[in-house]
Amino acid sequence: MNLPQVLTLEGSHVKLIPLSQKHCAALGELVQKEGLHALWYTSVPTYDQMEEEINRRLALQSVGSMLAFSVWDKNRNCLCGMTTFMHIEPKHKRLEIGSTWLSKESQRSGLNTQMKYLMLRHAFEELACIAVEFRTHFMNTQSRRAIERIGAKLDGVLRSHQIMKDGSLRDTCVYSITQAEWPSVRSNLVYLQSKEY
Repeated sequence: MNLPQVLTLEGSHVKLIPLSQKHCAALGELVQKEGLHALWYTSVPTYDQMEEEINRRLALQSVGSMLAFSVWDKNRNCLCGMTTFMHIEPKHKRLEIGSTWLSKESQRSGLNTQMKYLMLRHAFEELACIAVEFRTHFMNTQSRRAIERIGAKLDGVLRSHQIMKDGSLRDTCVYSITQAEWPSVRSNLVYLQSKEY
């Protein structure tokens, strides 16, 4: 499993481009305008935190534990969020898809389905991963539904797993898709995209 330092993944409606500080202003303005950082159970950076968050992701990328993307909505011709391959474990052929947020207009638009298809296809077919993981707050029902909709299965819940910015404790739902499950998950994602577009 050999992940490159820079990677672009592109579908008919979305393009995942290498995250850059050049995207800071546009992404910061997006979260500020839409108030995406206000949900207590998510970790979307504020406008003032965006530069630091991009630096954090790029630092993890430089040591090989993350590959960070900005999300480009090809239909609206604009940046609409961020996502990553994270917790990359080459020895065990595993990684997580996470640290994802999307603009309100891009949510439930089909864009996330295509984005996950591109990322999962790369993970299983190019990197030969044996499992891909997803994690989310127990209270984030929208995220949990989206993860389950693509075909990931709940492995379990890590109780009192993290301390949130408001001091509350996060129970983390851990989902995964295994290599053996990928063919059926792939068929499901292709089908969902045909309905959404």
